[in-house]
Amino acid sequence: MSFLPKTLLAVVTLGLSLAGAHAAPLRVLYFTKSSGFEHSVIKHVDGQPSYSEKIFSRIGAANGLEFTFSKDGSKFSPEYLAQFDVVLFYTSGDLLSVGTDGHPAITPEGKQALFDWVAAGHGFVGVHSCSDSCHTGERGGGNNPQRKQRYKNYGTEADPFVKFLGGEFIRHGKQQVATARVVSPKFPGFEKLGAELTVMEEWYTLKEFASNLHVQLVLETKGMEGGDYQRPPFPIAWARQHGKGRVAYNAMGHREDVWDSVAFQSMVLGALRWAGGVVEGDATPNLQTVAPDAMTLQPVPEDVKQ
Repeated sequence: MSFLPKTLLAVVTLGLSLAGAHAAPLRVLYFTKSSGFEHSVIKHVDGQPSYSEKIFSRIGAANGLEFTFSKDGSKFSPEYLAQFDVVLFYTSGDLLSVGTDGHPAITPEGKQALFDWVAAGHGFVGVHSCSDSCHTGERGGGNNPQRKQRYKNYGTEADPFVKFLGGEFIRHGKQQVATARVVSPKFPGFEKLGAELTVMEEWYTLKEFASNLHVQLVLETKGMEGGDYQRPPFPIAWARQHGKGRVAYNAMGHREDVWDSVAFQSMVLGALRWAGGVVEGDATPNLQTVAPDAMTLQPVPEDVKQ
C-alpha cells in the first residue's frame, strides 16, 4: 500500500461502524511532555492546540473517544489516572526532568503509578518518540543519541519504562521512503492496510524488544540509506500484555502528512480501542517468527564518539 495522505474525514468514516462498541466514551489521556526534542506535531503555537490534538479531537468526536490533553507530568498519581481508560504518550527525554518544554516532570512515584495502573487492567499506547523517553542510564533534561551506550541491549538492566513499553529508540537516519511489512493484518486498525506500507518518514532504529511482543509492522531495512539501518529487519509497531493491562506502540508519526493519512490514523485508533478493551485482537507473541534477528543492532556509527 502506498502511504498517501487522505482527508481526515475518510478515516473518521472508517471508524463509525465501531463507534457504538463502547457504550460510554473511551477516556484517553494524551500526554505530550517533551523533556527532550519537541516534535512539531505536538507543539502548541500561540496557545492553539497542536496538530495532533486537532486530529484526535475530530477522531474522538466521531468514534466515541474523549480526549484530555496534557503536558503536566506532576499530575500522575493513582487518583489522576483513575479518570482514564487509556493513556497515550507522545513524549521524549528523561520525563523525570523538566527539560526542553518547561512543563512539570513526572515524579518517580508518578512513573510507578502508571506502571501499576496499566498492570491492574488499563491501557497504554505510545507513538513515535515515546520510545525516546526514559533511556537507560540517561538522566537530566534532553537526550543525546550520540552515545555509544545506546548501541547495546541491557535486558533486565534496562530502565523500567523501556521494559514496560517493550522497546527503546537508538537514533534515526535521514528521512526517506522505506517499506514496513504488515505482519498482523487482522489486528484492529491493520485490517485494510494490505501487505506493506511504503512511506516517507523519519524511521527510528529500536532495540530492547520484549520477548512477549505481538509485532504488527516490521521495517524492511535492506536498501535503506545510512549506517543506522545496516541491520536485520526489526519491529516498529507492536502490542503486548502488561499484567492484566495492554500496551501498544507505533514508531511512526513524525511528519504531518503521516498524521494526515488514513493508514496511520487507523493504526492509532485501533491501538487505542484495543488497549481500552473496546475491541479484541490477537496479541500472541510472534517476535521470533516475524523478526528473528531483531536484537542484532547496527554497528556504532563513526560519528558517535561518547
